[in-house]
Amino acid sequence: VTNVIKGLKTNINLLPKIKVNVVVEDEKVEDLITRISEKVATGNAGDGKIFIRNIEEVVRIRTGERGNKAI
Repeated sequence: VTNVIKGLKTNINLLPKIKVNVVVEDEKVEDLITRISEKVATGNAGDGKIFIRNIEEVVRIRTGERGNKAI
């Protein structure tokens, strides 16, 4: 697709994307990062990113379980 942006012709070639959200116990994070990177890395732009965030609390609505038991 050729577009004109600020008077310049440019080709836009967007790669398909997926988003995956995963919640795991702290001690499993590094292993998960390694496994994901080994499976998806191509060495090219667009390989993606892994964002790591802290989860304050987890509650399973059905049983009321909290914390790691709810994961």
